[in-house]
Amino acid sequence: MYIVLEGIDGAGKSTQINYLKGWLEDNGFKVETIVEPTDLEVGNLIRQLLTRSDATSDTMQKTLGLLFAADRLVLMDKIEKLESERTVVISDRSFYSSLVYQKPQDWIREINKFAKIPDLVLLLDLDVKKSVERCDGTDEFENEEFLTGVKENYLALSRENDNFKIIDANNGPNKVASDIKKAVAPLFDICVDCIR
Repeated sequence: MYIVLEGIDGAGKSTQINYLKGWLEDNGFKVETIVEPTDLEVGNLIRQLLTRSDATSDTMQKTLGLLFAADRLVLMDKIEKLESERTVVISDRSFYSSLVYQKPQDWIREINKFAKIPDLVLLLDLDVKKSVERCDGTDEFENEEFLTGVKENYLALSRENDNFKIIDANNGPNKVASDIKKAVAPLFDICVDCIR
């Protein structure tokens, strides 16, 4: 099972991944978490480029798109190996992030055509103003204008893809965690009515 948490910056993906991992492990499942970009060479280069002042320029968007696609390919083998070992994989982002953050979308789809499609995408939907307040401002992407477009792109993707579930991330972390558990439980035959 390959589960991805998506959302604009500051939505709480890292926190919720840790909660979800612990809950699934408590329910007897083997779980591994991954993150995009990775901590490998290409992922580290991506992190450096995200802090540049020209990170949102057209040229840098295409450069980042290519780098994310390359970094993602490295993860595909790991995901498939873990799934073959009956391990649940929870990812902080996927190729859907590239579709909403980088342009042009048709080209981003093409360079990511070998990316694995998640079984479930949990879209943590957060108000853009809250997002900017939660971010530390180190990435060029962390501004209200840019993130408004990203949020709209995410919501459009959620309407186009059956594997998306929208979770209201404006709530407190415990409520968000409960809503995530309720979305995930049926995939693992866990009683939804038993979740608080």
